[in-house]
Amino acid sequence: MLRLAANLSWLYQDIPFMERFAAAAGHGFTAVEFLFPYEFPAADIAAALKRHRLTQALFNLPPGDWGKGERGLAALPGREADFAAALDTARHYAQALECRRIHVMSGLIATGADLSLMRRTYIDNLKRAADRTAKDGLTLCLEPINRRDIPGYFLNTASEAAAIIAEVGAPHVKIQFDLYHCQVTEGDLARRAEALLPLIGHVQVAGNPDRNEPDIGEANHLYVLDALDKMGWDGDVGLEYRPRTTTAAGLGWARKYGISA
Repeated sequence: MLRLAANLSWLYQDIPFMERFAAAAGHGFTAVEFLFPYEFPAADIAAALKRHRLTQALFNLPPGDWGKGERGLAALPGREADFAAALDTARHYAQALECRRIHVMSGLIATGADLSLMRRTYIDNLKRAADRTAKDGLTLCLEPINRRDIPGYFLNTASEAAAIIAEVGAPHVKIQFDLYHCQVTEGDLARRAEALLPLIGHVQVAGNPDRNEPDIGEANHLYVLDALDKMGWDGDVGLEYRPRTTTAAGLGWARKYGISA
């Protein structure tokens, strides 16, 4: 059975970040994920995970200067050294948190950018990252993100991600299959998931179009989760959504997966 992972950057917004581990464990989660851990010492997060018997499912590489609008470095020509440094930082945290998956954000398309050069930079950076992590036991995840939520994001569709992965040619580079983003950009979620299953390294979910609980909105995401379960997906499913009211009030849909409201 698939396992739900509470995304602590999106859920439990009414309490401080370091208290969210206890809240997630209290609702029956055994895994968590978040966007970025870098504001906190790795040892403090590792201690919280251990204290509450939680597994760290995923987090993101440093994205550059988030406050100035940067959303990743991997596809940005001229930022190769920054990307390498970000990878080193993420590897340190991954080791400390015993996390086996990290998300590599591609970055934004600047006005007038050479898309062919961005693609070559992306592939070259991923090849180097794959070489450097080959013995770490890490999976490098590439998440296609819709351009409504992040205008100009370089990696936009699952089919593009699959093509990039084929060129990188490393078995530990996988797709971060986010049902919310895929519904916005491509749709046909269950059949797309089945076709991509060998390439999927992590799954995330949120309802469309408002990014609330996955049982709310235009697409039956719970059907897709059941389909993934029947396909044999036994990895984590990150709950990367914005609760409509409170986290606890919106968890009723998750009871079948061992989560209590």
